[in-house]
Amino acid sequence: MSPLTPHTASYKVFYGSFELGDAHYTLPKTDSNYYKYHFDSEVGLLMLSDERKIESEFLVEDGRLTPYRYSHERTGTGSDYEEQTLFLKNEQYVHTIYKSDAIKLDYKEELFDPLMVQLQFRMDLAANKRPLAFKMVKDMEVDDYSFRVVADEKVTLDSGTYDTVKIEVVRDSSKRQTFFWMAKDLAYLPVRLSHFSKGSKQLDIQLASYQFDAPLPPMTTAIIDGSDPEQTKKALEWMQQENDTSELEELKRLATEH
Repeated sequence: MSPLTPHTASYKVFYGSFELGDAHYTLPKTDSNYYKYHFDSEVGLLMLSDERKIESEFLVEDGRLTPYRYSHERTGTGSDYEEQTLFLKNEQYVHTIYKSDAIKLDYKEELFDPLMVQLQFRMDLAANKRPLAFKMVKDMEVDDYSFRVVADEKVTLDSGTYDTVKIEVVRDSSKRQTFFWMAKDLAYLPVRLSHFSKGSKQLDIQLASYQFDAPLPPMTTAIIDGSDPEQTKKALEWMQQENDTSELEELKRLATEH
């Protein structure tokens, strides 16, 4: 079993003693090195609500994950928004739209999107790879994220007892702390995440259920070549379906600037 073994995982989201809602991850079966990873959540408290649908498409190349397309849709109380990102590795550019703005970023080093990076993190943890540091495209920027291993801990939840590795998100300030616990026997699936602000726990996410499926036998090798004009055209057409005309025109302009 590995982080890329097809699986589903469901979580309960808490704020203090209040249960806010649920979150779900799904990694479907594939017969190639091309994967889709899904996340959805629905949380709310009183008159407040937040719903998200996230999808990542990526390839496995030489044991590393390479992002291709990423989409994030948020609805609920406050402003709704969408984020769409297209990774064109061979062209060395990332095209991304966030809310009503579009930008083109350089793609000259290993990059990840906010969803599939979780799988790469689990793979690196299982392989004892250090440091645990990643560059992620999010909100029209490339940000650095680092993590450190704290200790081995046994965690007991309503869903069971797990032998885990406790991880901390490395931050410049100690005002905010985020810890999560990865189950060694479940391909380092996260079983708990706790976020603290000024020493007080603000958010607690706990594994409710999970299922691992047998993978399909490998049959084909997917190749997504960003330097192929036809492939780029198809990708931009996909983004057109997800965004209004003004945003697409801005994206096309960025795509032709070199």
